Amino acid sequence: MNGAEVLVKTAVACGIEICFANAGTTEMPIVMAFDAVPGMRPILGLFKGVCTGAADGYGRMREYPAMCLLHLGPGLANGIANLHNARRARTPLVNVIGDHASWHLEANAPLAMNIEGLAETVSGWLCTSRDAESISRDMADTVEAALHGQIASLIVPHDHQWLQSSEDPVTPPRVSYTPIDFDRIEATVGLLRSARKALVLMDGKALRKRGLHAAARIKAATGCDLMSVTFPAYMDRGAGLPFLPRVPYFPEQAIAALSPYDAVIMAGAREPVAFFGYENGASYLLAPDSRKLRIAGEGQDAAVALEVLADALHAPRAENDLREMVSIYGRPAIPEGKLTAKQASTVLAALQPDHAIIVEEGLTSTFAYYPQAATVAPHSFITITGGP
Repeated sequence: MNGAEVLVKTAVACGIEICFANAGTTEMPIVMAFDAVPGMRPILGLFKGVCTGAADGYGRMREYPAMCLLHLGPGLANGIANLHNARRARTPLVNVIGDHASWHLEANAPLAMNIEGLAETVSGWLCTSRDAESISRDMADTVEAALHGQIASLIVPHDHQWLQSSEDPVTPPRVSYTPIDFDRIEATVGLLRSARKALVLMDGKALRKRGLHAAARIKAATGCDLMSVTFPAYMDRGAGLPFLPRVPYFPEQAIAALSPYDAVIMAGAREPVAFFGYENGASYLLAPDSRKLRIAGEGQDAAVALEVLADALHAPRAENDLREMVSIYGRPAIPEGKLTAKQASTVLAALQPDHAIIVEEGLTSTFAYYPQAATVAPHSFITITGGP
């Protein structure tokens, strides 16, 4: 088997099932390997940004990476805006980038560029294949790195793809989360019980069903408020789940919304900041004297942290005890009159099918949709986490 076939075979052994590809000359051996090695479904994208955006969305929905195949540095550059979004969303994503043959690099051909330097701006992990014999190990390491919730980029020279390599793929990676800090959980219990008004600010896995149910228990036990970051990577929403207001976009509104809280617990979330530095404005949005604790940092499962916190609070579990914490099913009425952004958002919420996947991209006109859809059937909600 050649290096390209071993690369694809290793990816399949690691559980990668789909590849969003916009390949060129330097990736042709990998394209041919899709036919030679069963188990991988390649999908052609006519623009690199479509491939990287699709891989981002797939990773957010599945919580498992897709593979993205890009052509040299310029191809990576064309896809980098959506890779920026994926990085901000902490999406697991395997990014394979073809390069010139290793012996051709010194010729400085027209498409040659510093791929590593460009990939480093969006990658949490980066590797350049050393030779065809190490390509399986490199691919397995790339998948393992991606499973930590980051973009893992593997640069593969053209000659390493066509040269013969070992047929045996490396054993698939096993990834575990960093254990929850129980001392921090104990401190959080004390903070919630002593606070005048407390907020649990949520992002990441905290916004999946498991985390939301745990958050509803915490609210029932303590009376705290729940809130989502402004642009969540993914959120389970709808009837049967608690409604979480989002931190407002504009700094003045965000500061006003957050100012009542003297205690803020961050579950999978970072401290909220303004998107831009405005004249006479502030970077950080929480009140300077608020007490802050983060119960799930990088590499930790925020949903598990919330469950541990709920248990430490002896929070109720029974459905009847949580009834007031969750949304009751109902659809908004279809409005009449002049078509406005709010009216359009209401129509969408009223008509969207069960288990829909909603991708909010309209940064100026879609904020009205979010509260309108709080009580409709369960659905998935995704936003543009990085801005572009």
